[in-house]
Amino acid sequence: MSFDPSSLLYNDAALIPCIAQDETSGEVLMMAWMNAEAVARTLDSGCVTYWSRSRQAFWVKGETSGHVQELVELRMDCDRDALLAIVRQTGPACHTGRRTCFYSAVRDGDEVELMSPE
Repeated sequence: MSFDPSSLLYNDAALIPCIAQDETSGEVLMMAWMNAEAVARTLDSGCVTYWSRSRQAFWVKGETSGHVQELVELRMDCDRDALLAIVRQTGPACHTGRRTCFYSAVRDGDEVELMSPE
């Protein structure tokens, strides 16, 4: 059966959240938004493409930084309103230079930084 990106459930802004997860480690790297065209571009190119809400433009991960996300598999949740991109990540995923955007935690009521930039 052929996949149609319009079969996903997008929010009122025509966007769907996409979690990027490292293929090897299983580590959650980041969350960003996609629209139907970003989903189609990702599937066509094999390079994960997001929609930048601030710039109102497509954003190919790693296009300027070289920290590319190569798509291994795109999964959707049971409600079809969230995506999981299994990726091969080159370099840090976070714009702060950290491996993951999830580098802070709340522990015993305090915010703790879990990792420094690479």
